[in-house]
Amino acid sequence: MEDKTIMDLYLQRNERAITETAEKYGAYCGSIAGNILPSMEDREECLNDTWLAAWNDIPPSHPNCLKAYLGRLTRNLAISRYRRDHAKKRGCGMDLLLSELEDCLPDSGSMELQLEQKRLGELISAWLDRQPAEDRRVFVRRYWYGVSVKSLASETGVRQNSMTQRLLRLRKGLKTCLEQEGVEL
Repeated sequence: MEDKTIMDLYLQRNERAITETAEKYGAYCGSIAGNILPSMEDREECLNDTWLAAWNDIPPSHPNCLKAYLGRLTRNLAISRYRRDHAKKRGCGMDLLLSELEDCLPDSGSMELQLEQKRLGELISAWLDRQPAEDRRVFVRRYWYGVSVKSLASETGVRQNSMTQRLLRLRKGLKTCLEQEGVEL
């Protein structure tokens, strides 16, 4: 089913919208949740939360790209669930992924910085646009989709150590770019 038709179902408050969304984007969103959450039960619950959030948010929201919208919902819900489940213990998976970006992104707790999130997103997008296609793909797969360094190394045919260094160089480049634009880190 086309995204426009699915969106029309949401706007009409037709519950079939959830079924069609799950059928079309279940694997995509499941992959995002699966890269963040270790258990199948958590993944399934995250997907159900995604469908519910979409149902509650459309309308009034009217996303231009349903796939990106659902991916963002899934990712945010999966990270929230991961943080909640690991609040008292340090894991090596998502904690490591999130800590890798800490040094090159501002603290989101500051009200002023929250107001600049749109600008920050635009700066990151512009920086990504200037990167070679393969670096852009690797960065997004690692820091948006949560793909492990080992998997990225395997996909690109390089050693894991080389991939780690490549990601480090990309993070340093992003940090430098943001600092040059006046973003306080």
